[in-house]
Order: sequence, then structure tokens, then C-alpha cells
Amino acid sequence: MKMRADTYLAGKTLEQGIKFILRQPEKNIAALVNVAEKLVRDDNHRKMVANVKRVLGDKEGNWYRFARDLLTRTHPQIRRRMAVNFFVNASFVGVPRQKEWAQKIGAAVPWAILMDPTEKCNLHCLGCWAGNYQHGNELGLELMDRVAAEAEELGIYFIVLSGGEPMLRKDDILTLAERHPEQVFHLFTNGTLVDEKFVAEMVRLGNITLALSLEGFEQTTDARRGRGVFRKVMRAMDLLREAGTVFGVSVTYARNNIDELGSEEFIDLLVEKGVSYGWYFTYIPIGKDVDLEMMATPEQRAAMFDRIQYFRQTRPIFLVDFWNDGEASCGCIAGGRRYFHINAAGEVEPCAFVHYSTCNIKQLTLREALQNPLFRAYQKRQPFDFNLRRPCPIIDHPEMLREMVHESGAHPTELGPCHGETVDEFAGKMEAYACNWGRLADSIWRRKPFEQREETGRAG
Repeated sequence: MKMRADTYLAGKTLEQGIKFILRQPEKNIAALVNVAEKLVRDDNHRKMVANVKRVLGDKEGNWYRFARDLLTRTHPQIRRRMAVNFFVNASFVGVPRQKEWAQKIGAAVPWAILMDPTEKCNLHCLGCWAGNYQHGNELGLELMDRVAAEAEELGIYFIVLSGGEPMLRKDDILTLAERHPEQVFHLFTNGTLVDEKFVAEMVRLGNITLALSLEGFEQTTDARRGRGVFRKVMRAMDLLREAGTVFGVSVTYARNNIDELGSEEFIDLLVEKGVSYGWYFTYIPIGKDVDLEMMATPEQRAAMFDRIQYFRQTRPIFLVDFWNDGEASCGCIAGGRRYFHINAAGEVEPCAFVHYSTCNIKQLTLREALQNPLFRAYQKRQPFDFNLRRPCPIIDHPEMLREMVHESGAHPTELGPCHGETVDEFAGKMEAYACNWGRLADSIWRRKPFEQREETGRAG
């Protein structure tokens, strides 16, 4: 308890320091890092702060430009609320509390929770990962409120909302964000329902950020998402930028659009529109209208990682490559290790892309849900490979997905990964891709200096 009290007091000191420094953000960027450096106790946090201090030391560098632009263009209310919720609550206070609870319950306590307020959507996108859900389920406001409250007790201050289209429940989401002002609420949305009223509420509350989905430029986006969608997303970006919000994009690279999503022209468009961050997902063959031919080839997947590295050094935007960044995350983060998924029926799933469950959040507490057998099966195998460029049990190690589902007795939570397809059939279908990527990924991994491989392994 003393450690928690010390962390709480240090967190409050950091919070007040952040609020003071953000009155003149550009002038005080270095001061903000110095405050964090003096207060952090966790070894991983020390490394993070040291890395941030190093990259921000170059005032001509890309990352200093990113920090300056983000701090100066963001509305003061959002700037204060997001800085405190993300850096103090979710990281400085939250992580030690998560570790404390993990020891008590004998299972990992994650950094983030992904919930689906609804399965419903106003679009019908080809290859949607949620396309085989029933489209009739929704999580009630009081249930989501209860999950958020229990999450906060465990030290989880980052709540992700997806679907379906979460903006179909925009009033409930605003209520949720208002009831939990110390948490960050991150929405994955198609962007077509963003309007002036919702953006004004984002500014008032200060703790909501949106990631808008794109497939590339107009022709490519509209081909998958529907005519006129691209222009609606561009309009949403204009509203969000003009109001001073923090927002990002979510893109899925597949075989036919990888060059577009990896182009300088696309990234420059995002920067021009005021996008602060981008999630890069590779197409996973689950959900609606599954097509293995849509998957990026192993060579394309490797090339995308190289492009992301290039943009991190040359563009003021924070990009995350969800699969290829396995090295940074020390492997798969799912199964409750750092995040998990609650679908719109309340089923507790290890990942948004793994539609299997052993329990439902409607029937048990969050603490109990984290101890479920499917999560334990995940955690005893993570990371799934010494080569952290092969982190995923779906597309990199499908045999392990099969093992974990059978071992835990998990049931499918949709119509089936592919309209009644069993986990054994799905794993068999993925074997060739996993083998081909494995050969390429291993050759890339072997080219890394031995010391870097050893250091990455120890970090895991």
C-alpha cells in the first residue's frame, strides 16, 4: 500500500507539473521530459523517458517537430486532459497498479481494453473482421460503465471502442467519457458519422480520440467502403483538425493497396490533414467475404515494415505497424497480456481478430474474466516465437491458435471464422502463409546483430 501511496503522490505532482508546463508547451517541451525523468520508478518507463529525451534533444529533428506541432495545435482542454490521462494515469500510476493486481490474481492485467458498443454498422465493407457477427448485439451503457470502473480499479485507464460502428452509440460514448474523466477513450470509426456537435463534445470532455478508417486514396477507399466515404472522412478530419483535437487513422494493407498506403503521397496527405497517429493493420482472413488472395504477400509485409521505419524518421506522425512491431511489443499483446476484446455480445475474446471465448463479461467481474483458461493458454505460450517478427497465433503460428482453443475448451463467438469453419480447418488453411512468412522473417531476424536479438529477448 505504501508503494501505491507513493506512486499516487508522485503522480499528482507530475500531473500538476504537466498542467503548468503545458501553459507554454513549445517553450517547455524539455521541461516536461525532465519532470517525467525525475519521477519515474519503473525500469521500462525509465527507458521510455530516456528514448523520448534523446529524440527530442534534436530541435531540427522529426520527432521534435512532431511534439511541437502536436502540443501547439491541440486545444488546451484536450492537451491537458490527454497528457494527464495518458502519461500519468495510464502509464505512471496505472502500470504499477496493474503489476500489483497481476500478482494478486495470478494472471496478467492488461494496459488496454477493447470493447464493441455495437455490432451494427452503417457500412458493409468487404473483408470486415467483424462481418460474421450477428449484427443484433449491443453492450448496454451500464455494463460498459461497470467495466470501465472495474478497469480503473485495476489500473487500466485506456479504453478502446470499436464495432460495428461505435459512433452509432455516440450519446452513450459521450456519457461514458464524462463518467470516467481520468480515462482515455479511443474510438476506431469509419468517420462517416462525425459531426460538429460530436467534435464540440470531444473538446469539452478532452478525453476522446478517434482513429478514422481509410484504405488509401479516394478510389481505393470507396471501392471497399462505399461511394463517397473517402470525402466524408476528409470532412471529418477537417472538423477534428480545426477544433484542435488529437486524432489518427486506421488503415489495413492488403495485396492491392500496399503501395498506396506505403507511399509518401499518402503519408503527406495525413500530415496535411492534421493526423497525429496511424494504426497499420495487415489484412487478416476472418469475417465477411474472406479471401486469402487479399492478404499481403510475405514480401509485401516485410516491405511495409521498412516503409514504416522510413516514415518514422522523416514525417511528423506516429505510426504503429500492429503485426510487424512485434519486436517493440515483445511479441503478441493479446490474451490479456496487454489488451483483450469484449465483443458486443459480452464475450471475452483474446483479440479482436480471434473470435473465441470461454466466458461472458455479463456473468462475471473483469477481475474474474482476466483469469479465464483461454487467456492462461495464451500467456503461458507468449511470445509465440523467439523471432518477434512472427508474433501472431492467427497468421504466424496457426497451430498454436488451434492448440489454445482446444486446450481451453473455447467456443466460437460468431457464425464461425468462415461461415462454420472449425479452428482446425482455419489453421490448416493458414499453414502455407505462416510457413512462407516464417522463412522470410527468420532470414530478416538473423541479419540483426546478435546483441540486439539478445536484448529484445530479455525485454520480453
